[in-house]
Amino acid sequence: MTVKKTVFNAKHHALGAKMVDFAGWEMPLYYGSQIEEHNMVRHDVGIFDVAHMNILDVEGKGAREFLRYLFANDIDKLKVPGAALYSCMLTETGGVVDDLICYRKTQQDYRVVVNAATHDKDVAWFRKQATKFDVKLTERTDFAMLAVQGPNAREKIKAAFTPEQIQATENLKVFYGVEVNGWWIARTGYTGEDGYEIMIPQNEALAFWDKLIAIGIKPSGLVARDSLRLEAGMSLYGSEMDEKVSPLESNLTWTVAFEPNDRNFIGRKALEDERQAGIKRKLVGLVLEEKGVPRSHQKVIVPNIGEGETTSGGFSPVLNTGIALARVPINTGERCFIVIRDKQLAARVIKPPFVRLGKKNF
Repeated sequence: MTVKKTVFNAKHHALGAKMVDFAGWEMPLYYGSQIEEHNMVRHDVGIFDVAHMNILDVEGKGAREFLRYLFANDIDKLKVPGAALYSCMLTETGGVVDDLICYRKTQQDYRVVVNAATHDKDVAWFRKQATKFDVKLTERTDFAMLAVQGPNAREKIKAAFTPEQIQATENLKVFYGVEVNGWWIARTGYTGEDGYEIMIPQNEALAFWDKLIAIGIKPSGLVARDSLRLEAGMSLYGSEMDEKVSPLESNLTWTVAFEPNDRNFIGRKALEDERQAGIKRKLVGLVLEEKGVPRSHQKVIVPNIGEGETTSGGFSPVLNTGIALARVPINTGERCFIVIRDKQLAARVIKPPFVRLGKKNF
């Protein structure tokens, strides 16, 4: 199968990036020091190529009704155009098809961004469920997408923005987007830092990348993106949740809108049954108190209670220690052990995120 390339592919090669196959796309793993790229975003600003993500416009008279049925969260929370919502799509049994962000574009139309690794499955799921509604689904392959993230992102990016873009984003709130001359600029991200995710017409994307590089904003790769989201306690599809795990066991209960009671959404009954039976497991953060680096799928031992498993793990540059997300028994307390290379290493149990605003959060 031919590996796909984003419009920025040649730019990554020119900068000497280590390229890998990620979900069928050739993407930059890192450009130099992974730790430096992480810290650059955490304390200043960095660019991420996220043009492999899938953008889907949902339009028509039935769009609202369709998305209220498709999503576990309720898009009626989007009171005004531009507002964004994080949600999961569920199976009838309460598992997660995918997680996504939905923007309200107009009074009637919406824009959804879903994961690259689940593109085919997601589009098929959307189209299957849409047959019952008066909606039009359009994949926006005419866009490229960049994320500019970090505490200094919003200030430094002004040197690359047009006057119209600066004015439109000056008072843009977190988790809102705005359309400016065919661009969609949203104050969202996957790093735990401020900044933008920007959908750019393909024919304007390379010039904007060059502007960002020229003003001194450097790119970061997939490794830094993953360590940043882990420190921020953000879930990764296929790790923290999938079709076999419900959001109630994935620290995502806050994304499920059980009110109003009369809204029917896919998976609702399964989640209500799960709640009534009692949640058996929960997703927590683990901070190693000994030297080591946890990875996914490692056993977690909770003395006198039971066992769990890490879902994601790695080294935290901010905390200078190993951290992990793990699914553990519901009555797990403040301490446990992670089994790494046949050794039980002591860990502290926390509620994510591990890092907030560049500093320890527990």
